[in-house]
Amino acid sequence: MSQVTRLIREIQDGNVAATSELLPLVYAELKRLAAHKIRNERPGHTLQATALVHEVYLRLVGNTGERWDGQAHFFAAAAEAMRRILIENARRKKSQKRGGDRQQFEVDEADAIEAGKDIDELLDLDAALTKLQAVEPELAKLVELRYFVGLTIEQSADAMGISPRTVKRNWAYARAWLGREMEGRDLD
Repeated sequence: MSQVTRLIREIQDGNVAATSELLPLVYAELKRLAAHKIRNERPGHTLQATALVHEVYLRLVGNTGERWDGQAHFFAAAAEAMRRILIENARRKKSQKRGGDRQQFEVDEADAIEAGKDIDELLDLDAALTKLQAVEPELAKLVELRYFVGLTIEQSADAMGISPRTVKRNWAYARAWLGREMEGRDLD
């Protein structure tokens, strides 16, 4: 049993001290994954990789009802938490209450229009992913791992307990399904 898995089990058994031991072990990987996802966000966004990692970690260890089967399940839960945080952030930015319908013009007008489009695409992706999750939960989990966390084919295969070949096939299918659902937009 890996040290991460052991600490996860201790946290679930009520050992609060184990949370301070777990963070240094998973922090670097979570930060790498968050930085990868933040890199794909629109220019001028306010969410930083460090803040995203801290929010994900607090949600994961603060949720006492959550049970993980090990390191792979923990990182899959982290992927889902990152997705939720990014979606919440996009919705908050877009909401009327916070002036989400207004565009900022920092460099030039074309950049601001693209920034608004990215938020809409992220919200469209979330809606499509929610539909996919209802029909094919494993494919939705794969999309979260690949798109929101940035795992490779091999890392995704390991996290899901399936072969890399199956991941490649499922990834191609999920991208096509989401692309069709999002009206022909291409998902990188």
